[in-house]
Amino acid sequence: MQQIGHFIGGEHVAGSSGRTHPVYNPTLGEQTKEVALASVEEMDRAVANAQEAFPAWAATSPMHRARVMFRYKDLIEKHMDELAELLSSEHGKTVPDARGSVQRGLEVVEFACGIPHLLKGEFSDSVATGMDLYSMRQPLGVVAGITPFNFPAMVPMWMYSIAIACGNTFILKPSEKDPSVPMRLAELMMEAGAPAGVMNVVNGDKVSVDAILDDPRIQAVSFVGSTPIAKYIYSRSAEQGKRCQAMGGAKNHMIVMPDADMEMASDALIGSAYGSAGERCMAISVAVPVGDEAADKLLEKLIPKVENLKVGPSTDPDAHFGPLVTAEHLAKVKSYVDLGIEEGADLLIDGREFRMQGYENGYFMGGCLFDNVTEDMRIYKEEIFGPVLSVVRAKDFDEATRLPSDHEFGNGVSIFTHNGDAARDFARKVQVGMVGVNVPIPVPLSFHTFGGWKNSAFGDTNQHGPEGVKFYTKIKTVTSRWPGGVQIGPDFTIPTIKS
Repeated sequence: MQQIGHFIGGEHVAGSSGRTHPVYNPTLGEQTKEVALASVEEMDRAVANAQEAFPAWAATSPMHRARVMFRYKDLIEKHMDELAELLSSEHGKTVPDARGSVQRGLEVVEFACGIPHLLKGEFSDSVATGMDLYSMRQPLGVVAGITPFNFPAMVPMWMYSIAIACGNTFILKPSEKDPSVPMRLAELMMEAGAPAGVMNVVNGDKVSVDAILDDPRIQAVSFVGSTPIAKYIYSRSAEQGKRCQAMGGAKNHMIVMPDADMEMASDALIGSAYGSAGERCMAISVAVPVGDEAADKLLEKLIPKVENLKVGPSTDPDAHFGPLVTAEHLAKVKSYVDLGIEEGADLLIDGREFRMQGYENGYFMGGCLFDNVTEDMRIYKEEIFGPVLSVVRAKDFDEATRLPSDHEFGNGVSIFTHNGDAARDFARKVQVGMVGVNVPIPVPLSFHTFGGWKNSAFGDTNQHGPEGVKFYTKIKTVTSRWPGGVQIGPDFTIPTIKS
């Protein structure tokens, strides 16, 4: 069985803790690999390598770092099929979906290629006699990322591409469920010309996470995962004086106004709710038609599309989605469907008993659709993270706006309408961090920033875009005077600019 260790100081390193975690192929329902879980000592070694590499990398010109990113971009494109197939084999998402997720990560690499421009500071000439004022952005040092199973390529690239381009060195702790792609991405970073120690991958569990949070040499931590863990990482990082951005869970709503194109809205719901088996933090899991007439029209379009979803092995290019990531997660998602029935919601389509012929051991589940879900139900309140869509009927526009605004999560929301006034009003009023207008998954492109509100995000900076550059750098302001031979006597008052 293949053994996966760590990537430290530019080299593959076998795990030495004696602790391991199984890696499964979700389509087959079989263990195919074993990944090492790092000890505190192994994490210490990775941090030491990163710290040693930092001064020279920080002193490297931004143009040189950009050229490394350009080469890295080229290598990822050349290895796109390999990365997508490897990702699919451990996560279970279809190969086309996996390829798309790698591409979305690659777009942040492309953004990082512009780092010489992004690091430019500000300059004010002659703010006083012989005095200039300017600022510069400088890297923090060793920084770390802790990433989830659902996007083992995209989310890490959101973090380390910008961090490394800014001159930092990076420790990545990926999910132990699908560790192979992060390891391959680290290899390609070295091939692109990054020095040893600039990017390190340490596989592990809570032992590794706590080692990251407690190590004083690590200056900043970026996290994507569940809300309870995000809160834990944010609070423990704050105790240690680290910068932290921690992205948590979601319960994304899609408002469907009575004037919406129901064909387009139902197509949008099918893709966003059931794509990747619902294992996306930006998946739409709640449809909110406004008025019973709109709800009935929407369900008339939606039900046959859910019934005709094609679930298949991750290698099937025609499959709409593949298996869930593990047997444990499959059981958890099914338990939420059981709970929804107990709570009184109407289960219109039940995918719990789906079996994939020829892949009976795989972690497959068909799409599920609930109607008449209410705010007090746990299936509405909690993140299910599976192919389950709940329909919550709103009486009017105000209630439809209130539902996502009052929810504890505030990651993404969408509205489908032909009414520009309603769309504009909704976008301004709704208390959610990312809004789509006739767009079901409003994930910003790499040159804007990604981040939710409320219990979906902790910290005051978002992922990638200008916020990413801000997070991974510290600003230094220099006040400079060259008096040109003019003698200036002592001044015992606070410095001011005299008109």
